[in-house]
Amino acid sequence: MSFADAAQVRSAQTSVPAPRGHSAPIHDAKAGLAAVERATEALYEVVAELDQRALRGPSLLPGWTRAHVVTHLARNADGLVNLLTWAKTGVEHLMYPSRADRDADIDEGAGRLPQLLRADLDAACDRFATAGRELPDSAWENRLAHPVTGVPMSASRVPWLRVREVWVHLVDLDRGTGFDALPEDVLDHLLADAVGQYANRPDVPPLHVRAVFPDGRQRGWSLGAADATSPDVDGAAADVLGWLTGRRSGAKLSGTAPTLPRWL
Repeated sequence: MSFADAAQVRSAQTSVPAPRGHSAPIHDAKAGLAAVERATEALYEVVAELDQRALRGPSLLPGWTRAHVVTHLARNADGLVNLLTWAKTGVEHLMYPSRADRDADIDEGAGRLPQLLRADLDAACDRFATAGRELPDSAWENRLAHPVTGVPMSASRVPWLRVREVWVHLVDLDRGTGFDALPEDVLDHLLADAVGQYANRPDVPPLHVRAVFPDGRQRGWSLGAADATSPDVDGAAADVLGWLTGRRSGAKLSGTAPTLPRWL
């Protein structure tokens, strides 16, 4: 999907249902790929409006311009293609050769002209979409190492890693898109993912977190070594996600929202 094609996928607003007879990993992967398409469409709409001055302006990430964020999203797509190649071939392919190489590629790419930045992002997103579309169904069940923790995971998680990356960094571009713009199924998934990042971490204060979704549905979790006496933090799901990911202060939440350690 290119920038020119983005407007044509407006109707893709629901997750793909599980094909009859297919396993849960395949269903998760197909739903994730549909969510990636929606997220990419939203990303294209924002990036298409960024001129040279806007791209050189600061993002919400310390030390990174918006051009850094756009370049990072392109390199992330290529890195996740490496993981899908691992799933397809059974031969280990890490996301990046090293963190230093990753950072150098981002710094180099961030200096490009707007049209080259957009072309790079477009091509990388297309490579990821093609790799996901062409991966055999059976390969989605193959095991890979999580790119951050190294913990074994199913290849079906790779599309959801891309969904998280696109939406969170779309917010980081600071161009009017917040977590309240997320489709509710994606908001639900990313909240559970963010909470999971804090599981079993001794540096996380004990507390109970409750998120209220736009449809009135509620979900709750316990962080740290929470017990019945631990404090509660409540709020709208988008505000809770912003706080958990370090993109919002927690001022809109009920209760005293502590400063959390870095989530990733």
